[in-house]
Formats: sequence, C-alpha cells, structure tokens
Amino acid sequence: MSEYRYKLPDVGEGVVEAEIVEWRIKVGDTVEEDQPILDVMTDKATVEVPCAVNGTVTKIVGEPGDVIPVGTEILFIDTGGAPVPSEQDVPPPPAGEVSSKSETEGGDAKAEPSPPRPAEPATPPASGGRKEVAAPVARAEGDRPLASPAVRQRAMDADIDLATVPGTGPAGRITHTDLDDFIASGGRLAARAGGGGAGRTRRTGVEEQKIIGLRRKIAENMVKAKTTIPHIAYVEEIDLTALEDLRAHLNATKREDQPKLTLIPFLAAALCKALPQTPQANAHYDTEAGVLTKYEGVHLGVATATPNGLMVPTIKHAEALDVWELASELGRLAKAARDGKATKDELSGSTITITSLGAIGGLVTTPVINLPETAIIGVNKMQELPRFDAGGRVVPRKLMNLSSSFDHRIVDGYEAAVLIQNVKGYLENPATLFI
Repeated sequence: MSEYRYKLPDVGEGVVEAEIVEWRIKVGDTVEEDQPILDVMTDKATVEVPCAVNGTVTKIVGEPGDVIPVGTEILFIDTGGAPVPSEQDVPPPPAGEVSSKSETEGGDAKAEPSPPRPAEPATPPASGGRKEVAAPVARAEGDRPLASPAVRQRAMDADIDLATVPGTGPAGRITHTDLDDFIASGGRLAARAGGGGAGRTRRTGVEEQKIIGLRRKIAENMVKAKTTIPHIAYVEEIDLTALEDLRAHLNATKREDQPKLTLIPFLAAALCKALPQTPQANAHYDTEAGVLTKYEGVHLGVATATPNGLMVPTIKHAEALDVWELASELGRLAKAARDGKATKDELSGSTITITSLGAIGGLVTTPVINLPETAIIGVNKMQELPRFDAGGRVVPRKLMNLSSSFDHRIVDGYEAAVLIQNVKGYLENPATLFI
C-alpha cells in the first residue's frame, strides 16, 4: 500500500491555522485529485480545500470546530501504489470568494446527523407474497416499553410517549415500523393532545450546539470589543419628516435603472459630510501599539445579517458617492454577503460602521464597536409621533432615535455629541446633503 499523508495547506497569506468547518468525505471514500474534501475557516472566509491525489481515504484527523495549524497531517490516503506528489506540488486552496456553504443559521453550527436507521428483521412472506404482520403484544400497565436506542431517540424527537405505542416485535418490542404506523394513524397527535390541558403540549426538547466557524469568530470579536473598549453611548432623536418627504419624491420620480432609496444612503451621506469635523471617529485604534490611525476617506461598513452569520461588507470611499450610488453599493454588497460571494476585500477595511435594526423595531440600541474602529452608528425604528411646532400647535412628525457608541479612550463625550448633532442637522435639513 502506498500511503499519502495530506497536510493542511496554506489557506491564505499570513494564516498559520484554520478551523475545520465540515469534512465532505469519510473513511472508505474514493477521492480524486482536485476534489473538494474539506471546508475550513480563517478569519471571515470559508475556504474549500481540494484533494491532492487519487485514492481511498484510510484515516481522517480532526473534527468540525477543531483549530488545526497549517502543515498538520489531517488525511491519510491509500494511492494503490501510484506515485504521490511532493509537498510543494500540493495545490493551494482557491482564494478570493467566501464559500456560500452555511455552517450556521445566521452562523449556527450544523446539528449532528441522526444515526442511520437500522434495518428491521425481514418477515418471511406469506402466501400470495403478502407480508405477514405480527399482532401487538399486550403490555402490562407500568411496564417499560422495549425499544432500541434509535427508536427511543425518534420517539423523543417526535414527542411521543413509547408507552402508548403498540409493539409487534419479540416480547412486544417496538420497531421503527411500529413507530411509523403509530404516527401514520394519527397516534402522534393523540399522544400530544393527551399530554396537557386544552390541547397544549409541554416542550421538553434540549439541544446542545457546538459554536464553530463564523459564529465563534463573532463571539470572540464581541468579547474582545466589550472587554478592551470602554464604550460610551449617545442617543439623539432625529426629525425625519422632511427627509421622508424628499425620499418619497425621489423614489417616485427615479429612473428605472436607479435603486430604491432607503434611509441608510442618506445617513451614510450625512456621516461622510460630518466626519471631517470629528476625524477620531473615523479611525482605527491599535491598543497594543497605542497608535490611532485617522482616515480622510470614509470606508463605511454596514452590518449585514446573512445565513452564515453577521458580516460587515464595506463601501470603500463612501464620501465620493452620491445617494444613488450609495444605495447601489449597499444593495450589491448586501446581496453578495448573503449569497456568500463577497470577497475578502469587500468584507474588510471599514473605518466606521452603521448597523440597523429599525425594520424590526426597537426604540434604542447600544451597538458594539467593530474592532479596531472607534465608532458605530445604530438606526432604530421610525414612528409618527405628536410634537409642538413653532406656533405651539401639536403636529405629527416622523421621528427616529439615532443610537451611537464610541471608544471613550479616543472620543470624548463632547466630541461624540458634536458628531451626532452634525449628522442630525444634515438629516433634518436634507437639502444640505446636496450642497
């Protein structure tokens, strides 16, 4: 036997280790050169790792969630006597795009696969080729029903009390077929209805979930941000009545090739105009080196929920774009992130971030800063509320609370307030955005 020992290749510039997300093969499988065999994660990119030889898998090292150093032997392949390549001949995994394969629900780990359902003992066919079905065996009240662990797991998953299921196996043992017949006959519903009053059912399921991949990266970054950055929160009420009138007019008169305008492009434009007066809020702070890097260009991150978890696609040089161009980039990047096609460059390099939960609701949020940035702006729910006008009359106004968090080591409370008040001025007088 010629054995090839496959080492985890370099999956990106400067990367020294990667986290196993999913094996696409198992021991005994036949594999071919360049066939994707493994998904690994480094930073925010999920990378497909290809096979280097043809052969049969004899051993796999590492499970999903394990962090493996580059160069570790992770796979053993019997090449059947064929010559094996040297280590320098092994092709690196393809770079560029983030894999669209979802490790998580919004980043959550895959559930462990259910154990394979064991085959039932064959019943000799009776005359006419019909399968003879044994009669259920009576079970004394209080007796524990007999069933295999796999049957018990299925019953638990389906919220079925096995004591209510007739068993046709030896000594009344409950088989998978018995459980299928019980569910098909409506017994599952009867079992549930009998478990509680007024047709309500107790929920007894418990699920353990291993946090891996992007979800673990998010958790690590959040812990680091909250433990190293002293956050200061600032919230201001913004009157969006005039802006909403303008937005409605622009959407009603836009060209077919122009995107629909939401609030975010206007907020982005307001930030771009206000940040030069508070440059320390458009910056990166290196805690270990004690160095603050302030940027003239606004590289605007927009927190985006995706099937793979929270990602922050970045509009580079947002200050150079008008509201229509900002809307187009927002739509393009959000779609790329949700489809798993955003590149590493599109998911990095932001200097300040916007996060929005306004479509869901919520009056106030206290967003967590996206390391190594020094500020983040949060959009909340817009609602129509009564306010007094200059003449003392009660009038309806469209209002929204704008939340923000700042790194208090870098941005003083006064400076935070100045930035948000300048943004407020632009949004409440939207004509100034176009001057």
